[in-house]
Amino acid sequence: MDSPRTRSQSRRDAQTAGTRGDVVEAAAELMREHGYMGTSIAAIAERGGVAVQTIYNTVGSKVDVLAAVLAAANTTSRASGLSVADLASGLTGAATPAAAIGTLASWIAADNERAAPLHRVVSEASGTDPEIRELEITMAARSLHAYAEAVGALRSQLGLRPGLSDHEAATSIWALGHPQVFHTLVAGLGWSTDAYTAWLRSALPGVLPTGRFPAR
Repeated sequence: MDSPRTRSQSRRDAQTAGTRGDVVEAAAELMREHGYMGTSIAAIAERGGVAVQTIYNTVGSKVDVLAAVLAAANTTSRASGLSVADLASGLTGAATPAAAIGTLASWIAADNERAAPLHRVVSEASGTDPEIRELEITMAARSLHAYAEAVGALRSQLGLRPGLSDHEAATSIWALGHPQVFHTLVAGLGWSTDAYTAWLRSALPGVLPTGRFPAR
């Protein structure tokens, strides 16, 4: 049986986790609405219903808050079936090369719908804050690594050209599906997500050379 001290500590830990969650949720809302530079710690505290010092105590600096927002978004994506493991499973289960490309295109579109607003926040702030610039580079590296994990499954379905490394294939997918491209086409030029997904289905075979697609 837990001691009274242990139970008290557990309650405090739960309260801290709840407070941290409130801060991260408030920060995510404000940063999507106003960007990183337009969101102050004071505004986050007001939206989250906590004191400013509480944010520093439970999360940290403003950069730490942004990192926590990104981590929470990644956790949500994994829970909603947007993990790299889900992508690899879908690619492995695809019955045809066209189906594999369709799975990849749909996954990229869904992931961008979730992530593009926060990527835009990071991109806007990276030019003025070296710490966020480092965070942006780290995000790009993680994204490349994630695609590289999925390329093995993609190779088995598409018969990618011998000599095309997993890294090269992952880089091509990453460049085509970059959140900034999504933001420009969808938010900037007014494309629908369906139109963006259809464009990916058409464009991806061109950057993933294979003999399994008929000549256009």
